[in-house]
Amino acid sequence: MEISTQEFKHCEMIKVKGRVDSATAPQLAQALEKANEDGKYKLVMDMSELEYMSSAGFRALLAAQRNAKKYNRGEVVLVGVPDRIREALELAGFTELFKTFDDPLHAVGHF
Repeated sequence: MEISTQEFKHCEMIKVKGRVDSATAPQLAQALEKANEDGKYKLVMDMSELEYMSSAGFRALLAAQRNAKKYNRGEVVLVGVPDRIREALELAGFTELFKTFDDPLHAVGHF
């Protein structure tokens, strides 16, 4: 799994590439927590090159969303969610918790 970040004026984009499973989910959670520690609560999660995400990855996303929405500081939005991962998010009931976008430009523009 590879994680890269890109800063914008109003938000930060975190791009995840590869597989997020129980072994790599802590690394994702750490990247999301670091953004929050740096005062960034408006996060765009680019999943366009993600092959797989386990429930451990979903938990990391949920924790980041809770932390971002705390005190109305921001939120985590998802962009380029692959169909298989989108189906898993729907089954887990996460689609109501995250705004999703097809285009990174629209996701960044949301903030």
